[in-house]
Amino acid sequence: MAKWLHSTSFADLPSHLILEVLTSGRLNARDLVCLELTCKMFGGSHELYPLKFRSLVDFAAFQLCISHSIYSGMGGESQKQLFDRCQGKWKRILRFLQLVEKSSNIVETSEGNMQIATGRYHTLLISNASVYSCGSSLCGVLGHGFVTTQCVTFTRINFPPSIYVEQVSASHNHAAFVTRSGQVFTCGDNASFCCGHRDTSCRIFRPKLVEALDKIPCKQVSVGHNFSVFLTRQGQVYTCGANTYGQLGHGDTLEGPTPKIVQRLVEIGSVIQISAGPSYVLAVVNDGRVYSFGSGSNFCLGHGEQHNEFQPRVLQTFRLRDIHVVSVSAGDEHAVALDSNGFVYTWGKGYCGALGHGDEIDKTIPQPLNSLKNHLAVQVCARKRKTFVLVDTGIVYGFGWMGFGSLGFPDRGVSDKVLTPRSLDSLRAHRVSQISTGLYHTVVVTDKGKIFGFGDNERAQLGHESLRGCLEPTEIFIQNLEGESTASESESSNL
Repeated sequence: MAKWLHSTSFADLPSHLILEVLTSGRLNARDLVCLELTCKMFGGSHELYPLKFRSLVDFAAFQLCISHSIYSGMGGESQKQLFDRCQGKWKRILRFLQLVEKSSNIVETSEGNMQIATGRYHTLLISNASVYSCGSSLCGVLGHGFVTTQCVTFTRINFPPSIYVEQVSASHNHAAFVTRSGQVFTCGDNASFCCGHRDTSCRIFRPKLVEALDKIPCKQVSVGHNFSVFLTRQGQVYTCGANTYGQLGHGDTLEGPTPKIVQRLVEIGSVIQISAGPSYVLAVVNDGRVYSFGSGSNFCLGHGEQHNEFQPRVLQTFRLRDIHVVSVSAGDEHAVALDSNGFVYTWGKGYCGALGHGDEIDKTIPQPLNSLKNHLAVQVCARKRKTFVLVDTGIVYGFGWMGFGSLGFPDRGVSDKVLTPRSLDSLRAHRVSQISTGLYHTVVVTDKGKIFGFGDNERAQLGHESLRGCLEPTEIFIQNLEGESTASESESSNL
């Protein structure tokens, strides 16, 4: 038996065992393509699957798609539309599903797992479960202790031993981190209880465990101005902090000193994604519906009016049109949504072209962004008067206010307006995996694990010690744990 095992190659295994390996969930769409291109075994017919599938890999991609949480939650018509938009290629459908699932959290790169999150004047980065920060803050949001008010380069935040961070969110004055075990840590200004701790007498200069959630494993956190939203692994939502506009979703305007469950969402269903704006929240349910609550300013809630909502209210536009939403991004004055077919919708304040419709007119309810309808979007990102859309080919489109160069178009002035989606040609040489934009700066991560930033760097929020600003994407380097620099100086990329 031992001799047989020693002399047997992977190709000698029975087809059903090979299929089990391919559908184990450990391989992504690109892995399957590589296998199909490099080995005839994966591209040939094994009489194991129906003739409509081109290969064993194609059949494996199909199996992974139908078991994927996003795809299985879609209606039959939406599934058919996605199939047609992907030219009937199951590997592309799988790639779309996996990219959407990862784009707002941890993304896989050739350098390991990474996530980027931009705050007002700072940036947070996860790289292989370690967290780094750069920029400026007086309230402790950098996480390095009360002595450190500025980091001119990305500097590692010290967490307790055996703590591995898998998701992070940054706002103006506080930050939150979710660990591999589901614990939540926060740091920054806790004056409004936004960090989830009852003691508001002092700022939190190093990440501190939110004890109220210690026995409630979380998978995502999103922080707004002076409040926080937590999504548990069971699909429940908790909120804490300021509640002037009802942004905590409890039906009142009382502050929340510690995280409290949003009961209305429990009655509605399992939530799969959350996004906090300055004073409002968007939540996506597993059946594709979107709920909003909090401040109704600038029509950000998407109900056609500017009334505050003290409890979650469904966006009728998506429900009535049977649009299955998979991801949302709550900007400062507008919002963006992505549906299960890769279509993009925007609504809210249209100033500076932030909605991408070629004008500056406010949209009171979600409107499809038709100029991108021929592209398969996988991530949407909204912030101060600007929006980014990442498509499945790794190309980024931006529109809105240039904001000190934070749109990344070097041929436009620092205060120009871009009214319709335009591709960031300076990044076309790279396949972007994730993008995050702050007040006046933007950072992207590529599939090779490279980091590029552009916009304002007056407070070192791009991690460059010497540059005041970058009108075009400029590579950012990180000092590794051994003190050796992967590149000793910041330098502009030759894009």
